[in-house]
Amino acid sequence: MAARIRVPGLTSVLSIRSPKAVLPFLPRRQASAIAVPTSSASEHINHDIFVWILRRATRRLLTFEQKEASVPNPDPPADSPTTAQLNEHTPYMVATYVRPPPLMVKGEGCYLWDAENRRYLDFTAGIAVNALGHCDPEMAKLISQQARELSKQIVTKTLSAGAMHTASKVFICNSGTEANEAAIKFARKVGKTRTPSGTQHEIVSFHNSFHGRTMGALSATPNPKYQKPFSPMIPGFKYGTYNDEASIDELVNENTCGVIIEPIQGEGGVNVATPSFLQALRDRCNAVGAVLIYDEIQCGLGRTGRLWAHQFLPQSAHPDILTTAKALGNGFPIGATIVNEDVAKCVVTGDHGTTFGGNPLACRLAHYIFSRLSDPDLQSSVCDKEKLFRQRFARLHEKYPEHVKETRGRGLILGLQLAVDPTPIVTAARERGLLILTCGKNTLRFVPPLIISEEEIEKGLGILEQAMDVAFQESQHIEGTKGQQEMAPAER
Repeated sequence: MAARIRVPGLTSVLSIRSPKAVLPFLPRRQASAIAVPTSSASEHINHDIFVWILRRATRRLLTFEQKEASVPNPDPPADSPTTAQLNEHTPYMVATYVRPPPLMVKGEGCYLWDAENRRYLDFTAGIAVNALGHCDPEMAKLISQQARELSKQIVTKTLSAGAMHTASKVFICNSGTEANEAAIKFARKVGKTRTPSGTQHEIVSFHNSFHGRTMGALSATPNPKYQKPFSPMIPGFKYGTYNDEASIDELVNENTCGVIIEPIQGEGGVNVATPSFLQALRDRCNAVGAVLIYDEIQCGLGRTGRLWAHQFLPQSAHPDILTTAKALGNGFPIGATIVNEDVAKCVVTGDHGTTFGGNPLACRLAHYIFSRLSDPDLQSSVCDKEKLFRQRFARLHEKYPEHVKETRGRGLILGLQLAVDPTPIVTAARERGLLILTCGKNTLRFVPPLIISEEEIEKGLGILEQAMDVAFQESQHIEGTKGQQEMAPAER
């Protein structure tokens, strides 16, 4: 008996004489598990069973085979070697991050390769870390060499660049959060030195900021999403509104020992502090004797087209303390806290320390990296590349005015504000070979290696436009990876 079956979604009527005809439509494991009856038994196969099998097979074909044919880098399926490896190691890892499906195994320049040997153009640079790209060849040569005058280099090049004109000394540590911990402690020590009674002890920071995950830096990061699991926070921290000049006098007072702020907020949505706001903070800190700290861990070291992000400001708005990390090691762990002489003289032996900070390997690598990032030609190219990004973002705004709202940032730390959840775009871009980040609320963040070429920018933004086409135009639903906006601040 032959069964003629019309299945919704198929353009032709299938004539089935044997269950063997169904097997090619099924996933391999399911197909192999089906016991094929004899030809005589197949004549009595129930019509409804065939309909159910074909419908299910059709759905799987549309979901997997057509998707794999439409995108070059589909996320690894559940039975892939990548998923197997992740499942093997995940039970032994603290769940501090939500990660996308691909497993990156190597990198070179502006590209990464996953365990399936698929190539991705990287517009994330490890969240603004690998400013010189992945696996820089000179870094490998420097691994065996010892540390040299990194602190002197940082101070002299900072001064010669026209940044922090009072830079005097440097504390070398291992990460950005450690750099900010040192800055907070130094500010507290300055307050204690100036006011022995201890009343000048408060630290001021701002909403939508991100300063780190250790307790001092976390206390300066006013996002309940990060603070609540580890509350109570360290006492003595106050929070203000970014770019609100009218609130400064009340916020920063005689009890304030330090103010910490990002000139450009990275995780909070690529928000840029206005020059007048930073100048007003500087003036108020001078009036009450507080220390002004600029956290340039993400926005500094060439990313804005200048060595430091505050370089656009007059000397009257420069900080007392400047913190850096991320790009300073290009992926190798190192951080630094730069201070002026007024701060340095308050810090004495035993006030602070570090076990591995300043080790020869880290310092030698950072010395080389800093010399590269302080190159005026590299910084000038960053400004040229910013223009290219902004031109393409303007085109996306014209194409999707209801979804693409504005561009924020400077140099190669840029945010594209959307009116919708960006995670489906992140997924669609990744499956087409482009890695991008989110931040703030519904913001796409672009922090590629500073060495990226104009050709690579054009290629990547072409993929971004394709991803938006899929997310905004096509009827198919794209699931955003759960947790991709983990840096989004909680609603206040």
